[in-house]
Amino acid sequence: MKKGMAVFEGKNIRRVYDEKTETWFFSVVDIVQVLTGQLDFQAARKYWNKLKERLKKEGSEVVTNCHRLKLTAGDGKKYFTDVADAPTLLRLVQSVPSPKAEPIKLWLAKVGHERMKEMADPEIALNRSRELWQKHGRSEKWIEQRMLGQETRNKLTDYWKEHGVKEGLEYAILTNLIHEEWTGLSVKEHKALKELNTQNLRDHMSEAELIFTALAELSTRQIAQSVNATGLEENAEAGKAGGGIALKAREELEQRTGQKVVTGKSLPSLDE
Repeated sequence: MKKGMAVFEGKNIRRVYDEKTETWFFSVVDIVQVLTGQLDFQAARKYWNKLKERLKKEGSEVVTNCHRLKLTAGDGKKYFTDVADAPTLLRLVQSVPSPKAEPIKLWLAKVGHERMKEMADPEIALNRSRELWQKHGRSEKWIEQRMLGQETRNKLTDYWKEHGVKEGLEYAILTNLIHEEWTGLSVKEHKALKELNTQNLRDHMSEAELIFTALAELSTRQIAQSVNATGLEENAEAGKAGGGIALKAREELEQRTGQKVVTGKSLPSLDE
């Protein structure tokens, strides 16, 4: 699959990657065109407009959850287009009678990096990740640190969720703040240093980078709990303090060893 484009049974499906939320958004009209078997793009667009009106009247959240982002059209120019993430499109597919419904659900689950079973049983996702890491040569020590870091991350986001931090943008803001505090780099800058595009930064961190990331997030959660931080502003203060603790530890280690913790070294890609 090419960047900005995916293929379903020979049909191009335009998509765009949102680095803040690490989510693929797909062109709704392109999906509708495949589902309806429309050869003409304009016909598919008209079908989607009528369907959108019906869904709005029915009070469906599908339309509300769609966004408008610029995608490249057939004439090479970019236009604002309705896009949606994989879970939203899976609900949309149910509204379009089509023999392509089931195949496209499976396709969306793959290219959108969504696994419906994982939503019901997170252990499936954990085991799949372990197998993928092993396949690409990650050591058992690295895998254990990666999993421990994910558990630490989950406990932090659970705290945020219960204390007035909104999922999505506010999570991303706090994550970036903590990361920048201890590394001196934003998440985007750190990915650029490792020459990463859509890959998960943590999947390409060294063991040391994973450990200090976990320390920063653990410290942030414990500080937030100690003052009952609520909302974005208070949790941002806890994030700065937590990141600061990891920064001091990082600087002391670097001074003693003469080696940088944060580097441009990247691990082999996990892309399938």
